[in-house]
Amino acid sequence: MNQNPDLGALFGAAETSTFLGLDACTDLSSIEAPIAILGVPCATPYASVGAYCRNAPDALRRATASLTANLERHDFDSGGQVFPEPRLRAVDCGDLPFDEADGAANREAIRSAVRTILERSAIPVLLGGDDSVPIPMLQALGDAANGRKFTILQIDAHIDWRETHENEPMGLSSTMRRASEMPHVERIVQVGARGIGSAATSDYEDAVKWGVSFVPARQLHREGVARALDLIPEGSEVIVCIDADAIDPALVPGVIARCPGGLSYDEVTNLIRGAAARGRIAAIDFVEFMPERDVDGIGALTFARVITTALGVLARQAA
Repeated sequence: MNQNPDLGALFGAAETSTFLGLDACTDLSSIEAPIAILGVPCATPYASVGAYCRNAPDALRRATASLTANLERHDFDSGGQVFPEPRLRAVDCGDLPFDEADGAANREAIRSAVRTILERSAIPVLLGGDDSVPIPMLQALGDAANGRKFTILQIDAHIDWRETHENEPMGLSSTMRRASEMPHVERIVQVGARGIGSAATSDYEDAVKWGVSFVPARQLHREGVARALDLIPEGSEVIVCIDADAIDPALVPGVIARCPGGLSYDEVTNLIRGAAARGRIAAIDFVEFMPERDVDGIGALTFARVITTALGVLARQAA
């Protein structure tokens, strides 16, 4: 008798090289879909740790294997099929190559790729990679802004406002500081901060002085997601930046800095839904998942499920 039944077979699980088994489109200049998924294993790593999230995009794709045969089924988190019409399906553009020793080249590759996705009128969905990935993504949105202004909704346990760390100003500890310097960013709402991070009190004070609206995790638990969503004006163009460690480590243990008190799956997905309802999501990134620290694949499953729900939100936005 088989003591280890293949439970995945019950759901039609299949090996997949793309997220959810979606069509691949490695030629960015030929994208016709309204949503483009792009794996970004590395942007600007710190020398002390290197590209520690390099395996995240593939791990997140594998976590969706059980759904590849069921994508047309009813998804209660989306209120119907994830993609309600075939024309609204996303494509998976694979992973960008990277050089662990050349952050500048990595950033330029990301910026150029996102710019091409935007030129194809698709919404970029980036699967990181460490939390320096959003910097070139934000720069690409600035390249294509044409005078438009953006609100950033950052969902993260940490505020990422250090001027520099390990003599690197473009690393993961400085993402929102760099965003604040971009002229197309007019508003930053940071949700989910908790515990002790790398930021000094002076970094937090700089963020407040700039005009950041903070909704720490404890406040969100107490007052609900409406407290954060009310800070996004109606009609906003929203860029959503999601760090896996925003979610409680009981749900996503595969992160570099586990800390209790994190957000639930519903809180994160309701923030995404709410951002789309307040205006339009222009781009979204999912970063800082570290599969080597996961437990029995539960973090990959949860984070991939957040991404899947976000794709359903974006598909309805594009309808």
